[in-house]
Amino acid sequence: MPIEAIRELAADDMQAVDQCIRERLSSPVVLINQLGHYIIHSGGKRLRPLLATLSARACHVQGQDPVTLAAVVEFIHTATLLHDDVVDASELRRGNETANHIFGNEAAVLVGDFLYSRAFEMMVEVGSMRVMEILSHATNVIAEGEVMQLMNCHDADVDEQRYMHVIQSKTAKLFEAACQLGAILGERPEHDEQALARYGMHLGTAFQLIDDVLDYSSDDEVTGKRMGDDLAEGKPTLPLIHALRVGSPEQQAVVRRAIEEGGRDQVDAVLQAVHGTDGLAYTRSRAEAETDAAIEAISTLPDSPQRQALIDLARFAVGRNH
Repeated sequence: MPIEAIRELAADDMQAVDQCIRERLSSPVVLINQLGHYIIHSGGKRLRPLLATLSARACHVQGQDPVTLAAVVEFIHTATLLHDDVVDASELRRGNETANHIFGNEAAVLVGDFLYSRAFEMMVEVGSMRVMEILSHATNVIAEGEVMQLMNCHDADVDEQRYMHVIQSKTAKLFEAACQLGAILGERPEHDEQALARYGMHLGTAFQLIDDVLDYSSDDEVTGKRMGDDLAEGKPTLPLIHALRVGSPEQQAVVRRAIEEGGRDQVDAVLQAVHGTDGLAYTRSRAEAETDAAIEAISTLPDSPQRQALIDLARFAVGRNH
């Protein structure tokens, strides 16, 4: 099932999610409306809300609750993006100027706070303590992951295990929560809930690993970000960690210096080291293993178009170029 067919399968739900986002983003404060609409409608994939609705419908959930929680997930994700871009001093996301670059850091942080608080208001409306438990815990873990990533910046001694812990917290945790919610709403058995949670965690990990690959191998116009952005910020991502582990002393020295100093001056030399150590192929292979684990996790769910869509979304995650 190609991505277009998956989106067609979920089209009614996703239209309802977009409508919910527009309605719940509304505020009497003009700047919140301006900045919130800018970031929400700036070309995101809406992958997390798509996962939330597909997982819920795969568990035979009817009604509006999956749509509401899909919007909640997108608000949480958007809030993290706003705060991320301030922390990273980013000027470009998805090919557009970042909200902090246009509206200022103060406004971006405060509107991110608004999105978090609006998300929690909407969670309460669903009326499930278990839903609130999952989403509040996920939000806390994401914040921990952001802080761990900050601590890892410019640290060339970060190993693969430490890095994987960061991306599982910072990125994959929200994927996990989005998928798990469907089983909770559908009052599915514990093994189905855990199956969807594992699917989301593995998929989110694969998604971030492919982002790591694209940071060193993609066309800026396709991805909407400049090659080497992570390197410029001193982030030790998996292609660099692999080069440090298996590279020659010269390659290791180049990568170590680039991580510790940051900036773009050494991008070409680092690219040579990454390609020379097959860092991108290694990272992609780790992503493919995560995808296989995601698909295996939901093998016991009842067959349905939505379950097949989840399987094909996992394959899309590792095959994409942006």
